[in-house]
Amino acid sequence: MFYQPRSERCYGVCVWFVALSLALSCVLVAAQTPTPEHQRPRRASLTTPAPDAADGLSTPVGEEVGEDEIVRVDTQLIPVPVVVRDREGRPITGLTAADFQVYEDDRPQRVATFATADAPFEVALLLDTSGSTREEVALIRRAANAFIEALRPGDRVAVLSFGTTAEGAGKRASVEVQSYLTDDRTPLRSAIENIGASNGTPYYDALARAAQDVFRDPPAPELRGRRALVALTDGVDSTSAADFAAARAQLLQADVLAYFVEIDTEGYVENRLLADCHADSALRLSHIQLERYRSLFDPRADAQDYANFCQLGSFERMQISRALYQLARQEMNSIAHDTGGKTFAAPDLNAARAAFAEVAAEIGKQYSLGYYSTNKARAGRFRQIRVEVRGAQGAQVSAREGYQEPSGS
Repeated sequence: MFYQPRSERCYGVCVWFVALSLALSCVLVAAQTPTPEHQRPRRASLTTPAPDAADGLSTPVGEEVGEDEIVRVDTQLIPVPVVVRDREGRPITGLTAADFQVYEDDRPQRVATFATADAPFEVALLLDTSGSTREEVALIRRAANAFIEALRPGDRVAVLSFGTTAEGAGKRASVEVQSYLTDDRTPLRSAIENIGASNGTPYYDALARAAQDVFRDPPAPELRGRRALVALTDGVDSTSAADFAAARAQLLQADVLAYFVEIDTEGYVENRLLADCHADSALRLSHIQLERYRSLFDPRADAQDYANFCQLGSFERMQISRALYQLARQEMNSIAHDTGGKTFAAPDLNAARAAFAEVAAEIGKQYSLGYYSTNKARAGRFRQIRVEVRGAQGAQVSAREGYQEPSGS
């Protein structure tokens, strides 16, 4: 048996322990070393345009990335509603995702989602029963029922209207959801019968309510780009807590197409605004409307100049009313344009049924495309969209014209 002196044994153990400690330290330092700065992040798309032949929907496909690469996922899907007609104006059906090419600022984009014109739609129907329409609720009910009957059996509808809610000793106008999304026509007809008149127009609040409440849940894959707000209104808000910018942003975030059946009530309202303030038939502009006018059209004026409607002269009342109606038309056109929807003029409620029929026809003929932009800039610039159809000579394409890119990092 080999014998090692005690002092030599202790020396060997100490050398071994020091070596082991140094090795462990190197491992820990290597594990904590940050990724080199020259390693650039790589973006990974959520989907590629691989439509299923059976249902025309794109299938999510992951992008392969290296083990040492950082993955950043871009999730802003740009929905593009498209209607395709032949030379005679008849809708062309049976197209697939492969038949479409989408361009953003003249740069080709890959179609990530696709739904055929036969896919169902979800519609939030907003009925304005304030102001000049209060006395014609029966006409509104008939127009709304005709619109629902013009939709296809699989389309789902929610009904929103304005009402009056007690608040302390007084009353205030409110937004009421009469029915949430359903394709059962019986409860929808009952919901329409329940609508009544209101003593104000919480129009902006209603837009926000549709986005936040009716469309609060993400859409199913087959409903991407196939959700719409359809509003029968003159667009002149009088009582909302929300403002136009906030309501518009929420609709855009919810990817909801906006269609407006624009009722012309301007002449009727103007005549009643010019009446004596104490007359039973008189209308008054609300404090919210007067302050909106002052801040947008006369910002240097003292707020007290617009504090009392009855002290304003006839010319001032008419000027304010006309400015607010012009603002409403611009806002409706802006939301319709930005979401890919449309406005339909209705001189009066009798013409609303025909306008609703046009909206239903437009919805029933739509293809819905979606893409993830290859342009990752975030400067808030407007981007142009163009859609072409392959192999359909003389086809007339109506599509969303563009969108506002996000701002910030």
